[in-house]
Amino acid sequence: MELFFICGMVLFIFLSLISLFVLHNHRSARGYTLPPGKMGLPIIGESYDFLSTGWKGHPEKFIFSRLAKYEPNQIFKTSILGEKVGVMCGAACNKFLFSNENKLVEAWWPSSVNKIFPSSTQTDSKEEAKKMRRLLPTFFKPEALQRYIPIMDKIAIRHMEDGWEGKDKVEVFPLAKRYTFWLACRIFLSIEDPVHVAKFADPFNDIASGIISVPIDLPGTPFNRGIKASNVVRRELRAIIKQRKMDLADNKASPTQDILSHMLLTPDEDGRFMNELDIADKILGLLIGGHDTASAACTFVVKFLAELPHIYDAVYKEQMEIAKSKAPGEHLTWEDIQKMKYSWNVACEVMRLAPPLQGAFREALSDFMYAGFQIPKGWKLYWSANSTHRNPKCFPEPEKFDPTRFDGSGPAPYTFVPFGGGPRMCPGKEYARLEILVFMHNIVKRFKWEKLIPDEGIVVNPMPTPAKGLPIRLHPHLQSPAA
Repeated sequence: MELFFICGMVLFIFLSLISLFVLHNHRSARGYTLPPGKMGLPIIGESYDFLSTGWKGHPEKFIFSRLAKYEPNQIFKTSILGEKVGVMCGAACNKFLFSNENKLVEAWWPSSVNKIFPSSTQTDSKEEAKKMRRLLPTFFKPEALQRYIPIMDKIAIRHMEDGWEGKDKVEVFPLAKRYTFWLACRIFLSIEDPVHVAKFADPFNDIASGIISVPIDLPGTPFNRGIKASNVVRRELRAIIKQRKMDLADNKASPTQDILSHMLLTPDEDGRFMNELDIADKILGLLIGGHDTASAACTFVVKFLAELPHIYDAVYKEQMEIAKSKAPGEHLTWEDIQKMKYSWNVACEVMRLAPPLQGAFREALSDFMYAGFQIPKGWKLYWSANSTHRNPKCFPEPEKFDPTRFDGSGPAPYTFVPFGGGPRMCPGKEYARLEILVFMHNIVKRFKWEKLIPDEGIVVNPMPTPAKGLPIRLHPHLQSPAA
């Protein structure tokens, strides 16, 4: 009898704890209503669905299939990468999140980032972001960017000579990555030798995949490969940093020549200098951000120009007018870039249909209400570029390629978000614009091309890439100006 009583009490306490847990998680005790949705399997949640729709080339399906279930709501709950997540969709949601940065929400990255970038655990992401945004404006302001254009053009010319000219067939995506990585190494680290650049270029694919992955550190997993790749690159970067310190001490390097020198010589507000590991991690992050997204954009520019001859012809006409205005050996200038209005409209339409940045996470700093639903403190929030880019309410006939969408004042605010928005809008947006347009200029004036796999699939992991690398056949123009 006593045993029965004890078992009954244990059962009562257990059920009470479960009830309290449920009440806590659903906030029903206070009358809170969480967004509609399902959390999926324990621990895994809906991570597989979230990632696999990208692997199959249609990341928007994860979003739109759930929005269809819960319409007219533009928000739903799920569990991704081990976290409770509210997915917020549409221009109004974008405006809310971007306008409340560091008020109701702040940037959040999956726990995988802390292992791939170990020094990021020393301070929170908010502080790291502030540090970076204090460092970057010097190098991404217009007067600095104007100086980079001839350098970008010079590297683009060398890149075309090395990887494209004299070839009958090429694979676009690896070449685009080589171009944007070469540029990033030159602008951020003053490394121009292609052999040195190639030495640590290959591991970056694994790093990018590992950042947005299920954090399972077992051999062969994307997370494990990302950690190993980041260690390889970090060792190479630390060797570069040590050499730069010696060069600065011997006056063999300039204090203002690139971001690396600036990081080494600029103290924080407390007079402290960053250590080598911190600098290596920040440069690593810049190299990822400075080449991965732009290489995807360049690749899809080539894809769409192959599929749409009338768009190619209009871009070719604009770029040839610029090329014919240049003297032999004269590089592109800021003024030339400003003439590439139609080409940039084309690039924007490419990024609308194939956004390099699919979306990003935020974390709720406190409980707040949105659209009648409670968002608990600590929940993660995800905004999706595709929720507006492929939404017919934002872009009529969203599957149609139409660069004129960007004429005049362009799309409505918060609908076109390939670079994010608000205080955390990508600080390298203008840098990306330059490297994409310089690429377009140099490839279009040399070649026309055709796809070798007409129905080639797309894989998004985490950026969109053609499944087979986009092989094309090149058709060189009979005459190519020497700009």
